[in-house]
Amino acid sequence: MSTLTGLQKVLGFPFEDDSLLREALVHRSYLNENPSFPSRDNQRLEFLGDALLDFMAGDYLYRRYPKIHEGELTNLRAALVKEETLARFAQTLDLGRYLYLGRGEEENGGRERPSLLADAFEALVGALYLDGGLKCAERFILRFLGPETERIVAQGELRDYKSLFQEEAQRRFQATPLYRTIDERGPDHNKVFTVEVLIEERVYGRGEGRNKQAAEEEAARQALEKIASAE
Repeated sequence: MSTLTGLQKVLGFPFEDDSLLREALVHRSYLNENPSFPSRDNQRLEFLGDALLDFMAGDYLYRRYPKIHEGELTNLRAALVKEETLARFAQTLDLGRYLYLGRGEEENGGRERPSLLADAFEALVGALYLDGGLKCAERFILRFLGPETERIVAQGELRDYKSLFQEEAQRRFQATPLYRTIDERGPDHNKVFTVEVLIEERVYGRGEGRNKQAAEEEAARQALEKIASAE
């Protein structure tokens, strides 16, 4: 495994307390096999980093796009902090190579698993905040959020699927879609929601997300695909 010094060079940030950086990289599977290891797992830092990412992404978008309405800002923020996006950020840092993983996770490809990479990225943000303060964490996050936001907007990937599906439902069925949460799993700070979207009791789409809004957007996207494929 590469040293923490190597990762600090990649980050461009020297930690005063490198135990925080180590903690950000420790998956619980490693502690299960190495209970005497002098660190906690990264779940608490992940919780903190998740909150920081939501706040800083919201602050950045509010200032960067003064004319975009709340619904679009919400969708853009969700695109920036979703698991797939955070995992790509982690991959640009080659973060997977620095993770402390148990043998089972290692053998099952944990270093490339998007969920582990996204969690580690969130934990890293939390560690940077605790070690260097809010400005330090913000500088780090904006290295990723700025270019990713411009890419999403330039490529037209920002779509309000719920609004689009509502328009289609009104046009085709003269009805308003109903969203129903059918499952919640995971710890409070890292839940995954499953939502169905129905029209007159018929399910048209089902989506998962780290919050209800993201799950509803995915359900609406699938519903639009279902309608289009039936034509």
